[in-house]
Amino acid sequence: MLTGTVKFFNETKGFGFIKDEETGTEYFVHVTGLVDKVRENDKVTFDLKEGRKGMNAVSVKLA
Repeated sequence: MLTGTVKFFNETKGFGFIKDEETGTEYFVHVTGLVDKVRENDKVTFDLKEGRKGMNAVSVKLA
């Protein structure tokens, strides 16, 4: 499990971005990859899965 911070999440459109705490890399997250409801600046844990345009955050939970 990786840890990071929700940089942006648009509830209406159902997607956002999470910034990895260690590397600073930003990962796309879709609403289908959420376990818990998230908002901007929430600390989260997540896994990565290969998506169509690169790595996506999945199994996203509040830390």
